[in-house]
Amino acid sequence: MTQSIAVYGGSFSPPGLHHRQIVEHLAEQFDRVIVVPCGPRPDKPSNDDLAPIYRAAMTDIAFAGMPRVEVDLFDLEQATFTRTHDLQRRYESRGEVWHVVGGDLISGGRKGESFIHRHWQHGPELWKALRFAVVERGHQSLAAEDLPPQHRLFRTGLDGSSYALRERLFRGEPIDALVPPRIASYIERHGLYRGRMPMRTSEKVLSDPRLMIYFDERNPRARDFARHFRPFEVTDSPNCIVVIGGDGTMLHCIQQHWRKRIMFLGVNAGHLGFLLNNAKDVIDGKFPPGNIVLRQMPLLYIRMRRPDGSTQDALSFNDAWVERSTGQSAWIKVTVDGRERMEKVVCDGALVSTAAGSTAYAQSMGAKPLLADTPAWMLVGSNVMTPAGWKSALLPFDAEVEIESLDNSKRPLNGFVHGTPMGQVTSMYARMSRIASAELAFMANHDLAEKIAQIQFPQSGGSLSA
Repeated sequence: MTQSIAVYGGSFSPPGLHHRQIVEHLAEQFDRVIVVPCGPRPDKPSNDDLAPIYRAAMTDIAFAGMPRVEVDLFDLEQATFTRTHDLQRRYESRGEVWHVVGGDLISGGRKGESFIHRHWQHGPELWKALRFAVVERGHQSLAAEDLPPQHRLFRTGLDGSSYALRERLFRGEPIDALVPPRIASYIERHGLYRGRMPMRTSEKVLSDPRLMIYFDERNPRARDFARHFRPFEVTDSPNCIVVIGGDGTMLHCIQQHWRKRIMFLGVNAGHLGFLLNNAKDVIDGKFPPGNIVLRQMPLLYIRMRRPDGSTQDALSFNDAWVERSTGQSAWIKVTVDGRERMEKVVCDGALVSTAAGSTAYAQSMGAKPLLADTPAWMLVGSNVMTPAGWKSALLPFDAEVEIESLDNSKRPLNGFVHGTPMGQVTSMYARMSRIASAELAFMANHDLAEKIAQIQFPQSGGSLSA
């Protein structure tokens, strides 16, 4: 039996209780509800006032845990605005698609004067061809003659708009009664919609810990440490993931669970543990702790192109790279922001790394490590022969990089993302993700710079310790 799919697009900046109520109604009537936060809209430039990484997180938070509901973030990641006829093509292979529209877009339909007729691309044709789930909100009342030929009508009690929420926030007025609690907390924590730059670092009190515990079962210390957190462990609605092990454990946990949009509190049961807290500060101290510092750290967005022209997209918290797959050295071209920066690099390969990942493979290749919350990222060469002396480059946060093979037949490349082999590739495109980030929690006395200093200023005859 063909499943019915309601596609609900909007800015959701921020998502309010009225959005959630609409989705609840839709989930009762359709087999699947797909929420699509839109990318940049030429008719609504205010959508671009907030970075998409915050909008993506809030949309995930707002609709988390709702049965038969999924959030598709592709528009935000690609910075595109996908119009309705393209959404139809995107989802029609999955079932019978119904497009969710507000009653204000329908008014005037009997005369061909609705908003859809007048302003949508191919509006008159879509009015006749598509299926619409029409939502009446508040005191709206639509005339039957205005409704599209294929429609289902839904009535909700709550009225509201993201614009009104943004205005209240800008004026410093409370919105707690108008948005889900986690959204109110997220907005407050990051200082959103205040007419200033959002904060990537904030403080929080973990007064009611509801923990998901993630640890390296092969590590005896991690197994032992995990016992200290069992009294706070829950199976539903955790607000913090305690990650116990080394940096590798944290990386795997972030890759699997970043879309939960809850904090990651690391406990070091390994060596240096750049992304983790010292165990004695968490376990030997008072838990739950008082103030903790949250640092928002983004993931890399990677697109690998294969020899047959197909592409594969992936995300990585640490790094991604290409390397020679035969005995021949690699010949690559490096382009940054559309400008050719290195016409020909003769090397074993090249790597891109986030600041948080700079202490891993990037450092072993000769790059200088960065503080994990540095608003920059890195491009690093592996065993570079030409140009002589080149090792790495520091990239601004919004840079886009492409590494392309110059001789794929004789000097083929293999691609890797987060250490996972991607097979033979002809090029790798990379930038910071617009949607994917993780909030890492650190104890108030944690010093990110100290562990970097231990690398940069090694003690003779000494050893590094956690």
